[in-house]
Amino acid sequence: MAKKMLRCCAFLATVGLVALTGCSSKPGLRAPVEDRGRVVAHANTPTPQPAPVVPSAPPAVAAAVPDSNAGKPGYYTVKQGDTLIRIGLESGQSHRDLARWNALENPNRIEVGQVLRVVPPEEPVVVKPVAVAKVTAAPLPAAGAAASAPAPAPAPAASAPAKAASSPVVPTAASPAAAVEDEISFSWPSKGELLDGFDEAKNRKGVDIGGASGDAVLAAADGKVVYADAGLRGYGKLIILKHNSLYLTAYAHNQTLLVKEDQMVKKGQKIAEMGSTDADRVKLHFEVRKQGKPVDPAKYLPAR
Repeated sequence: MAKKMLRCCAFLATVGLVALTGCSSKPGLRAPVEDRGRVVAHANTPTPQPAPVVPSAPPAVAAAVPDSNAGKPGYYTVKQGDTLIRIGLESGQSHRDLARWNALENPNRIEVGQVLRVVPPEEPVVVKPVAVAKVTAAPLPAAGAAASAPAPAPAPAASAPAKAASSPVVPTAASPAAAVEDEISFSWPSKGELLDGFDEAKNRKGVDIGGASGDAVLAAADGKVVYADAGLRGYGKLIILKHNSLYLTAYAHNQTLLVKEDQMVKKGQKIAEMGSTDADRVKLHFEVRKQGKPVDPAKYLPAR
């Protein structure tokens, strides 16, 4: 009897174990597995799709604001092909001064349309006043007076001299300092023959003087070297001297430069040797510029 009871209990235990195993193997009842905050879904659970990425609009580019000084006296608007050296030559200033006055971090990078100051910040720009004719008001006739009766002209005083119809504008005399500064005695920068003269119509901005390679090039007057290099197209190895606030002289196509920028030179001092850099032959191209504008050197040089 005891053996039968033991067999019955073993059978019941086996049946229960099989039932538990079958329940645990049913699909869809397994718990999600957590992996460092990431939940792995069941096989039959739809995977969530990421939200579509909408491309953002490109940032708006600010429009260039026109400089308020454009077109005003003492300012220059950069054109295509300009360099700071050329602007300095055309304005009668040192390119280093232009870079400093305009706070240019890289003087070799200027943009078309950029407005540059070409006069010293402490120097006021003088604009000539326009003369206005003086108008004298005539008295109106009293109310009730006859329209046809002309107003009596006032009798001139016997002692007062007759006044001219219009008073001429008397120009203010230039200061003695400006007059002295304007008087510069230039000398010929070379002893060679004159090849070509100044001709504004043909865009010849100076004179060409012939010679042999290595001939001396002399400073035409006392001054300061504001440029000594070969960075200006069409001039070759070039020296520019600043003599005062009005005058510059330029010496182009040199073979060798004997002075450096910021160096002071004396009239007649040898500053270069004649050559043919950026030219078709050995020659010296010499310019005189007054306030940046080319003028005929023959009017400033002594007769030979």
